[in-house]
Parts: sequence; C-alpha cells; structure tokens
Amino acid sequence: MSIFKKTAISFAALSVVAAPVAASAASSAPRAASATAGANELEGNSSWIIGLVGLLVGVGAIILVADKDDDSPVSP
Repeated sequence: MSIFKKTAISFAALSVVAAPVAASAASSAPRAASATAGANELEGNSSWIIGLVGLLVGVGAIILVADKDDDSPVSP
C-alpha cells in the first residue's frame, strides 16, 4: 500500500468523523440565551483532548512515513 493510498484512506476516515460535527455546528437558527452560568460543576479544561488528538495524528503520520514498502514482487 503506497503512502498516498494510506493518506487518502486517513482523510476519508477523518471526513466521516468530522462531517456530522460540522453539520451540527452549522445551525442557521439562532438559539435563545439562558442564564444558567454556574448551574453545575461540570465546567472544566478540555485542552487535554486537543493534545490527545494531536498526539494520535502525529503517531499516525510517523507510522505512515516510517512504513517501508519492502514487499515488492520478486520474479524468479
């Protein structure tokens, strides 16, 4: 499998995951604001999720680049 084919498959998988998220974020109707600030204690820092996604993308890129295509056909 060539690196370009693997890259294309990676982008296809990413688009399958990202399309519903982008569609839900593109809501055209304005929402009514409500005053619920501080109603629960679930507020937090989610920067670790961004770091985890970046780490996974980096590891995937290293695997794609470091993959040696040594399985070329050899004729007798």
